[in-house]
Amino acid sequence: MTYMKKLGIIGAGSMGSSIIRGVLNAGFVKQNQMTVFDTSMNQLEQLSRELPGVIYCDHVLDLVRTCDMVILCVKPLVVGTVLESVHSALEGKAVVSIAAGWTVAMLQKALEGSGATFLRVMSNTPAMVGEGMTALCEEHTLSEENFEFAKGVFDALGRTVVLPERLFDGVTAISGSSPAYVYMLIEAMMQGGVAAGIPKTTALEMAAQSVLGAAFMVLSSGEHPAALRDAVCSPGGTTIDAVTVLEKTGFRTSILQAMEACAEKSHKMSQ
Repeated sequence: MTYMKKLGIIGAGSMGSSIIRGVLNAGFVKQNQMTVFDTSMNQLEQLSRELPGVIYCDHVLDLVRTCDMVILCVKPLVVGTVLESVHSALEGKAVVSIAAGWTVAMLQKALEGSGATFLRVMSNTPAMVGEGMTALCEEHTLSEENFEFAKGVFDALGRTVVLPERLFDGVTAISGSSPAYVYMLIEAMMQGGVAAGIPKTTALEMAAQSVLGAAFMVLSSGEHPAALRDAVCSPGGTTIDAVTVLEKTGFRTSILQAMEACAEKSHKMSQ
């Protein structure tokens, strides 16, 4: 489904560029419905060569004035500054923030008196390859139509869920930051392969594909991860010995403690 709404992206870094490419590749909006602003002229010039039909702005106010929905893809430290600079042009606009630590209360305060509606979301870096996981906050002020439009934007980048804000610290731990945990697992598996004599590039490919395949099995089979694990563990076989070592050395506990630390840090950032 193609919408006629005009979508503005403030910040064309990694996540901003991913959103731009994702929604255009999905045909969710047309290129002439997309407007982009970034303080880096080099970034805009690079995108304009790749996507010549998109509209690029020299001034952030011009973007806000011409778009129906604005997605803030800037660093959390500058969200307040950006909103202050465009406050006068936000009447009737829908604002979507992907900034970590920016709560509903913080957005509400920053947008007070502007006449804008807002939505908080949290995505992750696999959105860059169309396999993102995005949580949309239940507590928002968007119209039903604008919320569905925003959801469609992030559906184009992977999967979406709608959750209450009280769970967003957990969202940070389970999807926002978790790609880093998985990269560490892949790296360790690669090193183990190299130690067993497999060439590094081959070991990396095998490790990454195995993680990808296992994740797809979880999503497509509907089976509990424990059941899928048990299906690999033949009695007296190699896998059960490996799993036993992982349990003895605290693999599961390490993941749980890491997620707890991540959620706690996320909570502190929102204070």
